[in-house]
Amino acid sequence: MSEQVQRIGVIGGSGLYDFDGLVDVAEHAVDTPFGRPSDVIVTGRLGAAPVAFLARHGRGHRLIPSEVPYRANIYALKLLGVRSLLAISAVGSLREPIAPLDLVLPDQFLDLTRRRDASFFGGGVVAHVAMAEPTCASLRERLAQVFDADAPPGVHLHRSGTYACIEGPSFSTRAESAMLRTLGADIVGMTNMPEARLAREAQIAYATLALVTDYDCWDAAREPVSAELAIANLLRNTAAAQKLAAALIHSLHAQPLRSIAHQALRSALVTPLDRLSAAQREPVEVLLR
Repeated sequence: MSEQVQRIGVIGGSGLYDFDGLVDVAEHAVDTPFGRPSDVIVTGRLGAAPVAFLARHGRGHRLIPSEVPYRANIYALKLLGVRSLLAISAVGSLREPIAPLDLVLPDQFLDLTRRRDASFFGGGVVAHVAMAEPTCASLRERLAQVFDADAPPGVHLHRSGTYACIEGPSFSTRAESAMLRTLGADIVGMTNMPEARLAREAQIAYATLALVTDYDCWDAAREPVSAELAIANLLRNTAAAQKLAAALIHSLHAQPLRSIAHQALRSALVTPLDRLSAAQREPVEVLLR
């Protein structure tokens, strides 16, 4: 299902299951070598900008973080022409200055997941992508620029931070939350790894817009995080997230992004293409587009 049009991708996390304002909408049930994505991918236009939207947990929130088919999601978005991808995610804060309802653009990840397929490669095909800078600095900067141009009243944006990705679906114990702080994490979530790693393997520029819902449970003086608390705060800043995502889409359409992520496999692919079988080569060629 390859298409020539280059789309801007958005992955919606908890509380964001569709994207307002799209016209010429179509739904794509995509088959990939890695299974089916979390849900149909919705394509359309926001103004003149071509967009592809995917609900990470499926509409109706049917998938726990460990059940999300991360490889199928990223591969399907790549098939549909996505080269820049904004991932919207709910997180807890591990630092006093990062308050509930703030927004964060993480620039680093700690991957503490254990049960997820974390690469497109293996089975006779070897690649080692660089992950020192796991999100696209150019895309983060563009997000910060559109935020500065029209910041939602009362919303604070943190332009960097370290995101600790835990397995879930339960929230952390107090000891685990305290440990994450000692490891240098600023926020904690359950979904952005291996998503960011796979996006890099697919040569997609990737950035996270993290929506802070709570203070996790490291501070015994505060109410510990619960699903009820997290969802209530998430719904309060979803509108700000949608507005910022829409502004980013318009900006990327007017001035396409140049990212080192778009050439991530140029020196990372170790196995020569002419040594691959037809079945091995087809998905690699999709990732190389």
